[in-house]
Amino acid sequence: MMVIYKIFNNNAVVIKDEKGVEKIVMGCGLAFKKKCGEEVDVSKIDKVFILSDPEVNNKFQEMMTYIPSEYVELGEEIINYAAKALNKTLNDTIYISLIDHLYAAVKRYQDGISVKNAILWDIKRFYKDEYKIGLKALDMIEERFSVRLPDDEAGFTAIHIVESVLSENAEDMQKITEIISEISNIVKYNFHIYFNEDSVYYYRFVTHLKFFAQRLLEGKTYLDDAQDDLLYTVKTKYVNSYECAEKISKFIKTKYDYDISNDEKLYLTIHIERIVYKAVL
Repeated sequence: MMVIYKIFNNNAVVIKDEKGVEKIVMGCGLAFKKKCGEEVDVSKIDKVFILSDPEVNNKFQEMMTYIPSEYVELGEEIINYAAKALNKTLNDTIYISLIDHLYAAVKRYQDGISVKNAILWDIKRFYKDEYKIGLKALDMIEERFSVRLPDDEAGFTAIHIVESVLSENAEDMQKITEIISEISNIVKYNFHIYFNEDSVYYYRFVTHLKFFAQRLLEGKTYLDDAQDDLLYTVKTKYVNSYECAEKISKFIKTKYDYDISNDEKLYLTIHIERIVYKAVL
C-alpha cells in the first residue's frame, strides 16, 4: 500500500510505503483530486525516486516545489544515460545540481540571457566523454523543449557529471583538495603573490587543478597530438610561468611518482600565466 504523504502537483507526490520509507513518485494525473493520506493509484506511476541520503532527499523534495516534473524526468534520463555511457555510479547529489541547472538554463535561454562557460576550453580537452554526454543532453533538451542551448551548456552539464563522480569517494576528494593546495602554494611562493579568489581566472585555475588531480589519482595522463609548436611558443612567451610548471612537475614526480606530460605542462603554464598576471591581490 502506498499512501500519499505530500503533494507537489498533479503529477508528483511523496508517498510512504508499508515500511514507512519515503519515495517520490511521478505519473500523469497521479495526484489529480487526491489528498494527503489517500492511496496512490499504482498503475499511474511512471517514475520512482528513492534517494538514500536524507539531506539530498530533503533538497530534492524542496526542488520539486518549484521545478516542473518534465525537467525532473529529463534530468533522470540524462543521468541514466551518463551512468551507462561512463559505466560509473553517479552520486545522488547530481539529481539536485543537474536538474536545477537544466531548469535554470532553459529559463535563461527563453529570457534571452546567455552565460559563457569560463572553462569550456579545459572541459573539451580533458573530459571528452563527459562533454559528449553534455552535447547529447543538448539534443535531449531540444527534443523535449524545442530550444537549442549553446555548447557552453554542454560544458556545464559535463562539470556536474565530473563532480558527481568525484564526490563519490570522500577519501579521493580529500586527496584532490590536498593536491590543489600543494600546487597553488608552489605558484604563490614562486611568484610571492596572493590570489584574488573571486576572480574568474582563479576559478578556472582551481577547476583545472581539480581535473588534473583526478587524472593523477586515476593514473591517467592527458595526451593530445600536434601540440609541440604550441608548447614551444608558450615556453618562449611565458618563460616564468613555464619554469613554475616545471617546478610543479618535479614536485608531482617526487611525491606522487606521476609524470606530467608536455601537453599537461602546456595547459598548466597557460593557467599559471593567467592567474599570476590577472588574478592577484
